[in-house]
Amino acid sequence: METLAVSFPPVEISIKLAISIGIGMLVGFEREWAQKDLGARTFTIVAIAGTISILAAPTIAFITFIGVLVIVLLTGLRNLRESKPVEATTSAAVIVVFVLGILVGEGHHYTPVATAILMTMLLSLKPALTHFTGGLLVTEVRSAVLLCLLAFVIYPVLPDRAVDPWGLINPREAWLTIIVIAALGFANYVLLKLYSARGLYYSALLGGLVNSTAAIAELASSLKGQTGEGEARDIAPIAITIDLLTVVAMFVRNLLILAIFAHEAVIDAAGPLLTMIVVAAILIWAQRKQVRDVVEPPRLSSPLQLSKVLSFGLIFLAIEVIGNLGQRHFGHFGILIVSVIGGLVSSASTTGAAAALAMRHSIDMRTAGLAVVFTSMTSALSNLPLLHQQIRNPAVTGRAALLSCGIVILGLLAVVAVALL
Repeated sequence: METLAVSFPPVEISIKLAISIGIGMLVGFEREWAQKDLGARTFTIVAIAGTISILAAPTIAFITFIGVLVIVLLTGLRNLRESKPVEATTSAAVIVVFVLGILVGEGHHYTPVATAILMTMLLSLKPALTHFTGGLLVTEVRSAVLLCLLAFVIYPVLPDRAVDPWGLINPREAWLTIIVIAALGFANYVLLKLYSARGLYYSALLGGLVNSTAAIAELASSLKGQTGEGEARDIAPIAITIDLLTVVAMFVRNLLILAIFAHEAVIDAAGPLLTMIVVAAILIWAQRKQVRDVVEPPRLSSPLQLSKVLSFGLIFLAIEVIGNLGQRHFGHFGILIVSVIGGLVSSASTTGAAAALAMRHSIDMRTAGLAVVFTSMTSALSNLPLLHQQIRNPAVTGRAALLSCGIVILGLLAVVAVALL
């Protein structure tokens, strides 16, 4: 008995038992709430069994685990005999709780507690997950798999060095930028899919985060039937709100990309971009009472189709190479010209390229920040031809152009103010 007292100090055992009981009850209460056969008492006993069995001996833990499997098997057989569904998820949870009990017995605290919380969250989210997966398209599942392929299969094997004689392309750095931007686009796509039904604001904002050009084209296309001169006053607030919201979202996205890869450059980009964001927000707020929620959510395709990833990657590499060469031959002025032109093609790609160049010290942080500001301005103005093409109302597009140009001019004034500071 004296040996046992030394081997199992009361305070340490009390802590381990308390953690085991907490883990078992946490998972068990959720199963009880879900009206499963195995509830709080069963899960708590299984967690305690895992803890005390490993304290006794590994052999005892193995024998106890076999007993847990027998309980799971008998429960499943009873459900089959009574024509009830086999609770595979609950059975798996029982096994995991037993393993967590063993970890507690071996002195681990964080791992079993964190695992129990995450598992309970997954169990409780069954209705939401079922509803979400039921609405998934095959292309969306493939997009998620493609993102994992890009991040966890291809990225680790890429060389972390320049592979060309001129030192222009580092495959791993370029691929990391592609992964991050693609992941942001996919996350925004998921949010758009979940919340687009709430109306114009979510549709334009989230659509702009995914692809501002596609968003403005899709959202404005729903106004095609309202192109008469007499309806221009009604259409203008809606069209302008669509345009400004997608532009604001694009500004925020580009600033976020810059912050991820070259956070020091945010100091130079934040002033002009935030100025344009605030001005656009004021204009949107001023027209809020005239906006009618008549616009269908954008029908954006998944941003992680293989063709899109390859296209984005090629654009990114082209802008990075051209920007690097422009920097070498024309100084900072070269990369700024490239950024202005790149905004007409893809502001996200141009932003990523500028940030990657700054990260490798090919350009300074100030130049990278200015490049992101200029490519964002160009991208904002490039929406205007699309808006006009969709609604074909000169009065509306003229007003949108006036406001957009005003926002860009204020942004340029902010650039000058930052330069003078």
